Amino acid sequence: MPRFATPIVLLCALLALALPGAASASRTQTMTFEAPRDLLNPSLRPSALNEIGGFGVSSLRLVLYWHNVAPNPNSRVRPNVDLTNPASYNWGQYDQVVNAVKLRRWRLLLTVSGPVPRWATNGAKDTLTRPRARDFRTFMQAVARHYGAQVNTWSIWNEPNQPQFLKPQYGRGKKPLSPGIYRGLFIAGQQGLHDGGLRHARVLLGETSPRGTGSVVSPLTFLRTTLCLDKRYKRVRKCSKLNVAGYAHHAYTTGQGPGFRPPQPNDVTIGVLSRLTTALDRAARAGRIPRRLPIWLTEFGIESKPDPLRGVSLAKQSDFRSISERISYYNRRVVSFSQYLLRDDLPRRGVPRLQRYPGFETGLRTAAGKAKPSFAGFRLPLVVKRSGSRVALWGLVRPAHKRTRVTVQVRSGNGSWRTLRTLTTNGRGYLTARSSYARNRTWRLQWKAPNGTVYRGSTTHAY
Repeated sequence: MPRFATPIVLLCALLALALPGAASASRTQTMTFEAPRDLLNPSLRPSALNEIGGFGVSSLRLVLYWHNVAPNPNSRVRPNVDLTNPASYNWGQYDQVVNAVKLRRWRLLLTVSGPVPRWATNGAKDTLTRPRARDFRTFMQAVARHYGAQVNTWSIWNEPNQPQFLKPQYGRGKKPLSPGIYRGLFIAGQQGLHDGGLRHARVLLGETSPRGTGSVVSPLTFLRTTLCLDKRYKRVRKCSKLNVAGYAHHAYTTGQGPGFRPPQPNDVTIGVLSRLTTALDRAARAGRIPRRLPIWLTEFGIESKPDPLRGVSLAKQSDFRSISERISYYNRRVVSFSQYLLRDDLPRRGVPRLQRYPGFETGLRTAAGKAKPSFAGFRLPLVVKRSGSRVALWGLVRPAHKRTRVTVQVRSGNGSWRTLRTLTTNGRGYLTARSSYARNRTWRLQWKAPNGTVYRGSTTHAY
């Protein structure tokens, strides 16, 4: 993203408000938050829920790892208990999160995933290699009986195209194997939900990570192979049509920002979402999935410093996150966007700096809890997109959920902030407008909440 530093006199500009059109944006797109470090910790959970709710978010994603709740998960021998009975499992902190979510009447997306109990794999050599579909069906029956209608949307397996969640990814000759294993698990999982009394559960397919490597199957390759299609989306064997409610994907990008276009055509980052919509439409025409399948971007964030390898500056993190949300908003197939992490993952201690940050620095707060610019930018996101001598503004008063007044402020260089115009959002809190472009100008939103609190978004740069 360009940064403009040459000082010039602030230009007077008149903004023309233009609310988003129904033909170019989703009317129903929602935001889902995921914060396992905070929400699974009893001491941090209340404040985290209050903070997430303060943003205006009322939907959470929770990943339930089979291994974490199963009886005797490290044993090679299947326990002699009724594994369809929820009482056979230790639901632990998951129960507390689910209960807290439902007390607030929020929506819950539950992703049930590996690692798995060792006894539930073929060969019982680890907790990832070839989980048995019949054991997963039994487990999903217990999950359905335990949580039932408390879950609004279900998803089966987290990043099944990644070896840290499912093995093997490839076989001889680099033939993808994980898609076939996943297909069996997905079908078994749906059957388990049905067995547990959820006959009309909304279930998402996929949860794929964005890019392929020598050990990770590319998301579109994974999608095609799961659906028994070749590279041209032609059927390669008899497979039943999957009855799914949507496709879940994690459209992370790189330090180059949301505009990055991966050269590998089977990768899908936020900047090339059309690859995924095209792939889903071609798979639907082949009769493998329903037509016009909605896309759920169930995990997303921008890596920031102090990660020395993947992290961008804190200012860029806020800008990139907002730009990515705007991209999502203007893709009518995307029904849900997400923010992964409230606080960054904890760094490792006593290791070289390049090995210190193996987790995610996508949080709105640092690992120690200090708010980043993206904290304010998440509540009041603003994108300023340049086109010649003009800029197009897109923004959101996230807590509003209705028409509200919001002020656009500008400044030149390190000068004082000044009001450019006060606007009225649409009924969901969104605004669009146009103005003049000027070098060295920065932007932000200011909003006064009904209780009188004044909030200011992060400083935003034109791109």
